[in-house]
Amino acid sequence: MENRDAVWPERLKYLRKSNNLSQTDVAGVLHCSQVAYGMYELGKRKISADKLLTLAQYYHVSMDYIMGLHDEV
Repeated sequence: MENRDAVWPERLKYLRKSNNLSQTDVAGVLHCSQVAYGMYELGKRKISADKLLTLAQYYHVSMDYIMGLHDEV
């Protein structure tokens, strides 16, 4: 199984791009800066459970999907 620490940043980027959103757009949803959000996508900053839940609800996917526990949205 792929390392989950490497999966969630890729999933965040995939979800953002597949919804035609900029990092600034998603940063607005999370009430953080574009730079902070960019660090999430690069895996250089851990994302809090609260922010993860916000994104899961925003994209209509499960937290398990974002974290790489399964591949079904």
